[in-house]
Amino acid sequence: MVQGNPGTGMKKSSTGLQENTGGLLAYLFGFVSGIVLLLIEKENQYIRFHAMQSTIVFGSIFVISLIAGFIPIIGWILTLLLGPVALVLWILLMVKAYQGERYHLPMAGKMAEDQLRKMH
Repeated sequence: MVQGNPGTGMKKSSTGLQENTGGLLAYLFGFVSGIVLLLIEKENQYIRFHAMQSTIVFGSIFVISLIAGFIPIIGWILTLLLGPVALVLWILLMVKAYQGERYHLPMAGKMAEDQLRKMH
């Protein structure tokens, strides 16, 4: 896992949130809070990165779980395995964001950076 530059957690955002609080909130409700923060946060790239990574990671997990739920046995097992993985990722990413770290998951972190560059 590649780590980005640590943030200070003290910079404010256009939403009035501290950077580290905004980063944590990006993961709090999975892809939903990620999308909401992407829509309302216009300036702070730290919060936007975590919001985009949250949207990619937890949106993907949601779609995979939804599709796997329709596949007998193998899909159900996959869905059962995704739950604990999602929980560990959720906690890890919230902690890292709150600590001020721009933590990149291997594929999702790069995808998030690329998408933000396209949007900016």
